[in-house]
Amino acid sequence: MIKWLILAVAIYLLYRMFANDLLKKKKQDKEEDAAEMERKVAAGEMVKDPECGAYVSVDDSITVRDGEQVYRFCSYECRDKFLKRLQEGGRQLPPQD
Repeated sequence: MIKWLILAVAIYLLYRMFANDLLKKKKQDKEEDAAEMERKVAAGEMVKDPECGAYVSVDDSITVRDGEQVYRFCSYECRDKFLKRLQEGGRQLPPQD
């Protein structure tokens, strides 16, 4: 009986050791991802979607140009919501080329 109890305690301790390592790894990965995101934003590689606030890549985003101003969106849904909000406010963007 004592052997099983010792075995169970040993298994539990091993589980806790590995679980803590996995949690630390996940936390470290999140911190690295956040640092990478901040670097890309600072470098101008990523911009904030004006509709939903998500960060999108400058190269892979959906764009709307208003004269010199370029708006970048994460999806067509966000773009359409933005354009609808502008139209409801009485503002029209020039047609896209």
